Amino acid sequence: MKELVDQIKTRLKDQSIEVPEEEIVARLKKLVDNFHVPEAEARRSVINYFLKEHGVVQVRASSVPVKVNEISEPNRWVDLEVKVLALWEPASDAIAQTGLVGDSTGTVKFVKWAKSGLPDLVEGKSYSIRRVVTDEYQGKPSVKLNRTSQVAELDHDVDAVAATRSGPAEDKKIADISEAGLWVNLKVKVVQLWDSNSETISQSGLVGDETGSLKFVKWAKAGLPELAEARCYSLQNVVTDEYQGRFSVKLNRTSQIIELDSDIEVGSQSVDFTGAMVDIQKGSGLIKRCPICRRSLTKGICGEHGKVDGTYDLRIKAVLDDGRRVHDIIINRETTERLVGLTLEEAKKMAMDTLDHEVVRSMIEERLLGRYYTVTGPRVDRYILVETINEAPAVAANDVDELISLVEVD
Repeated sequence: MKELVDQIKTRLKDQSIEVPEEEIVARLKKLVDNFHVPEAEARRSVINYFLKEHGVVQVRASSVPVKVNEISEPNRWVDLEVKVLALWEPASDAIAQTGLVGDSTGTVKFVKWAKSGLPDLVEGKSYSIRRVVTDEYQGKPSVKLNRTSQVAELDHDVDAVAATRSGPAEDKKIADISEAGLWVNLKVKVVQLWDSNSETISQSGLVGDETGSLKFVKWAKAGLPELAEARCYSLQNVVTDEYQGRFSVKLNRTSQIIELDSDIEVGSQSVDFTGAMVDIQKGSGLIKRCPICRRSLTKGICGEHGKVDGTYDLRIKAVLDDGRRVHDIIINRETTERLVGLTLEEAKKMAMDTLDHEVVRSMIEERLLGRYYTVTGPRVDRYILVETINEAPAVAANDVDELISLVEVD
């Protein structure tokens, strides 16, 4: 967020506009956090808002026809004649369509905003798309279609270079995944399933093979069968993705899921972290899971299978803070029982006696909050999936005195 704010302040300063930083942050947070607008679009929106507020009229440059391989910098207005090579499930309600388009010189990712009001593109068809704006993320170009863009289907076929998807997907190990946009086949074991926070996502979680583990997302519109924890699958024709240096795979309509009879031993790529436990999050303690897909239930209802007779489980979703970094952690039943000194059966009895499942989470908070712990386990997305956890030793008195002396002001 700080980097975005600095970029906006610099752009406004170029127009001799001074805006309090807190106003910029407030508008950014509203767009990014409340409406899930991608950061690049949120930056443009905030800049345009303050320019307009201060009476600065922007003269939008006319678009120029280019080939895909001529897209070399962001914020240019261009016209393209391209073929739609692949469509992906949007990760945000703000996006109507996203995918890959190309011509004879190359391919480029496109995003069509939901508010653009433009017609849907169809995979395999060719279009003239005019007045689209170029963008760049982590060194890779893309184009965005907005309200000012124009889309017209062509009566001829654009000769486009073959996208990775048009050829057979490659068999890969997780450790071999080194870039986004590849179509691959994986043989994996489902390590953990997570609660979905979006209606567009059917399932998400962690899968692994002997070389490591990574996050997966299965789109709701894919119509694919459910994955189950601890079972092994061949995932065919899945696409790789990357965010802030971390890779994941997405399962869509073209993907296939085949359950395997053999077992896969998941290799561990553990990290260590020590910090104070500062929060026990909602969804911790005694929960119920769907007996089919292992999702946690909300009021007895599974997002995929409806009302079911759930099975009890124990877990902790917590936050560790070392004063510089913060990590969310997930602790499974076995480790929770050892750490808290409470079995699943005892937790069920507590909840029945008080007629309140939250009593278990309250007890966990009382026993763990404010203490320092060292955890190890694979880090996936923002989570550390805890394999071991031990209480860290208390800070010695002489160490405290030394730290105080370092910050004392004469």
